[in-house]
Amino acid sequence: MADSKKFARHTVTSALPYANGPIHIGHLAGVYVPADIYVRYLRSKGEDVVFIGGSDEHGVPITIKARQQGVTPQQIVDKYHGMIKKAFEEFGISFDIYSRTSNKIHHETASSFFKTLYDKGEFIERTSEQYYDEATNHFLADRYITGTCPHCNYEKAYGDQCENCGTSLSPKDLINPVSVLSGNKPVKKETKHWYLPLDQYEPWLRDWIVEGHRDDWKTNVYGQCKSWIDQGLQPRAVTRDLDWGVKVPIAGTDGKVLYVWFDAPIGYISATREWAQKTGKNWETYWKNEDTRLIHFIGKDNIVFHCIIFPSMLKQEGSFILPDNVPAFEFLNLENDKISTSRNWAVWLHEYLEDFPGKQDVLRYVLTANAPETKDNDFTWKDFQARNNNELLAIFGNFINRTLVLTQKYFEGKVPEMEDLNDYDKSVLVEMKDFPMKVGTSLENFRFREALNEMMNLARLGNKYLTDSEPWKLYKTNEGRVRTILNISLQICANLSIVARPFLPFSADKLADLLNLDKFSWKDSGRTDLLAADHPLNPPQFLFDKIEDEQVEYQMQKLMNTRIENQAKVPVNPAKENIEYEDFAKLDIRVGTIIEAEKVPKTKKLLKLKIDTGIDQRIVVSGIAEHYDPAKIVGQKVSILVNLAPKNLRGIESNGMILSAEDSEGRLCFVAPISEFENGSEIK
Repeated sequence: MADSKKFARHTVTSALPYANGPIHIGHLAGVYVPADIYVRYLRSKGEDVVFIGGSDEHGVPITIKARQQGVTPQQIVDKYHGMIKKAFEEFGISFDIYSRTSNKIHHETASSFFKTLYDKGEFIERTSEQYYDEATNHFLADRYITGTCPHCNYEKAYGDQCENCGTSLSPKDLINPVSVLSGNKPVKKETKHWYLPLDQYEPWLRDWIVEGHRDDWKTNVYGQCKSWIDQGLQPRAVTRDLDWGVKVPIAGTDGKVLYVWFDAPIGYISATREWAQKTGKNWETYWKNEDTRLIHFIGKDNIVFHCIIFPSMLKQEGSFILPDNVPAFEFLNLENDKISTSRNWAVWLHEYLEDFPGKQDVLRYVLTANAPETKDNDFTWKDFQARNNNELLAIFGNFINRTLVLTQKYFEGKVPEMEDLNDYDKSVLVEMKDFPMKVGTSLENFRFREALNEMMNLARLGNKYLTDSEPWKLYKTNEGRVRTILNISLQICANLSIVARPFLPFSADKLADLLNLDKFSWKDSGRTDLLAADHPLNPPQFLFDKIEDEQVEYQMQKLMNTRIENQAKVPVNPAKENIEYEDFAKLDIRVGTIIEAEKVPKTKKLLKLKIDTGIDQRIVVSGIAEHYDPAKIVGQKVSILVNLAPKNLRGIESNGMILSAEDSEGRLCFVAPISEFENGSEIK
């Protein structure tokens, strides 16, 4: 990883949440909590850092939601921008600015950026036929077109992707396409757009990413980027026909806006400009000086945009620095199920803040401890309760409280003087000095779970030292020894108020208040004299409260109610038309075993499976990637339709179909024998 000390300043961005819904714990775990921890750490070190956030407010999903609710797109984004901004503030995400892409300054910035590239001749201009709804006089965005998927025959596939099999599509691929706006069959009409020629940038991208960031980018980030580059990049449209967004700044382009993927990352720049206007800073210093470090915190679904496309835009513009690192996270699941906003299967931040007032740090702690850094992880309410009660309360809080209570009891709440040190005392003080370096090194390498564990190890050190030393047994016979024990314990408390601050800012503030301390900087951590003798402490208070079973049961019941509501909303599909036995007899379904499994690149839902059917070994492409980990299904028995005509899916010939059951919430489960049957056994 790059050494942050060589940079004069830091520009840290976090993915712009889409303003068509509130924030949930998946967003927090994958982007905002780690970004905030990192920024708070840099600030504690005295670094010059600007932390940029904002709402992404353009694009088709917002126009669809506005249409469904009978309001304007602006009303939709106003509602959710306000909700998101308020929740972030209450949760303690310490943005220097939280802006929005509907602001005038953003439209100006994005337009200027486009115009610079346009004037330099960086775009390819193409005229093509696109679908047009004659009834509404609109060119149709991909999501405004539905039809039958040519790969799996799903009848409600969108023009950009089939949500059943996960295959990326274009509207022209759909069978029997219809307009979402009118329900009519659209016609094809010529339209002109501009494209970013990513294929021309491949040599530079290969040198910059594949060779240049082989060792310092996270493996999940580097691997996805290399896969995209190795498969070959294609020109990508930067404009589209829509009436909501940043207008294309070229004469004769009415009804055209910048594609949301193009204008959204420019939102980082426009937000920095807005911040600079308010603070008197020079925004260009944070985006154009080579001694500035640019870091993007994102989820894995944004890797390509922030590592390939946005850097290509910056590079071709010519005056901007490039991201030094993009520590993307994987996804967080909820109670062993994928978080889904459409199914309301989520823990919403604004609801958490209402249900658990004053417990921001508990959620921050749990989400960091379970951070999906290199693979998808899971949040459960039982784990939330256990980590609060068994770690924050029983280790961190217990140590602080015991130390303060004993100091109050024996020395009237004043720091006792450290006297003679024995070998155990000396070893504890030496070990304490190492923790700031351990925590800092982990944070600088974006290993947040490791850093959090090291911070807790400092609390564990204090807890063990106090328990081993037993000052409550010594006070009557050796008061001097008790003075030393409590002084050392209090120095550990003071160090925790510094080292814990990036992770637990509310609790660190409360701890500093209990110790009657001003905030120290990171360089002060590790010191053994943060609290002088006779320094008065404030009366002891608990840092953390026990989370009771009833609170967790209430949250579990909320989720159960959501599941029941979802099941009630989605009726069981009616039986299909009767067929003759001869039709069924044509199906050759066999028992098989998965012997190899891997994800299909550039798809969310497809797995490439090698199946031993007993007849042969064959390749089958199946849309189960969001339901099964390929590494865990090797050896799995399945039912396979072996006489299905071959079909090409994403360049792979698929020979057969795996049988799965799908419930009302869209979860898939293999249809497989419950007893051990040999491969090739016929299913009749």
